[in-house]
Amino acid sequence: MKKIIQTSDAPAPIGPYNQAVLSGNMLFISGQIALDPENGELRINSIAEETEQVMENLNAILNQANATFENVVKTSIFISDMNNFKSINEVYGRYFKSETAPARETVEVSRLPKSVNVEISMIAVL
Repeated sequence: MKKIIQTSDAPAPIGPYNQAVLSGNMLFISGQIALDPENGELRINSIAEETEQVMENLNAILNQANATFENVVKTSIFISDMNNFKSINEVYGRYFKSETAPARETVEVSRLPKSVNVEISMIAVL
């Protein structure tokens, strides 16, 4: 059985998917981009600002599921330019304790939704 997780504190999906799905004790969070949930605008003035908005969107979804970044066991980071890796990693790292950080991969892709620079998805265990 699955439960759909939705919050107005993160952007609404831009396609036929949900923000997150809870199945048993596993939470699967769809990839988030830097859409500001308050006004629907992209926050892409800098890669740091963009990554921070992505992480805040993920945080809102985790909170809706009564979870935190401590519950995250796996992340997938998709970036349009590997030269942004260091800046993305610096912001991303502020949301996790290094000793309990999740498994992760970072992949450079040719294009992301709305032509953003970074998208991150997560899997958490509750």
